[in-house]
Amino acid sequence: MVNRAGYDGVISNSHAVIKSAERLILPGVGHFAKSMELLKEFDLINLLNDEVIDQKKPILGICLGMQLMTRYSEEGDCEGLGWIDASTVKFKNETGMDIRIPHMGWNSVEFVQSGKITKDMPDPSRFYFVHSFFVKCDYKHDVLSLTHHGQKFVSAFKKDNIIGVQFHPEKSHRFGLTLIRNFCKTDES
Repeated sequence: MVNRAGYDGVISNSHAVIKSAERLILPGVGHFAKSMELLKEFDLINLLNDEVIDQKKPILGICLGMQLMTRYSEEGDCEGLGWIDASTVKFKNETGMDIRIPHMGWNSVEFVQSGKITKDMPDPSRFYFVHSFFVKCDYKHDVLSLTHHGQKFVSAFKKDNIIGVQFHPEKSHRFGLTLIRNFCKTDES
């Protein structure tokens, strides 16, 4: 999707490539604890902390990538990167409604903040989701968008140079293309 948006994207865990990148995308499909284990195994946590927290390099976390930015996840009872004051929790069907877990398919996203990342995005927009866990932000000002699936949950957050989206922009056609294009522009996201 990055290439389709007109930008050069590289998939890499190379320290040199990560350091030279203008922006980073932390994708994710899989298990929280295993992903944190792999970040440690490839010695990426200190590098990412330096690039994202100290150097303020823009980063977009997608799905599990968003969740990894939180302090903690119920999935694997594991600490995350801790960049956002939030935790990752499992969907529970406590409403009595017949909701499907995992939450899978198209759903509306209501932006509660605007900014360069939401430029030219209709509100609501529709994105594709596949997840059983979601992020609970401690602070309302970090919430970028909300979505309803049995309950309202944070479908995107933004704090300074850090953006996380629970949905998959790479599978979300024109809405995803717009979001990726907005993120990849060289000015601030």
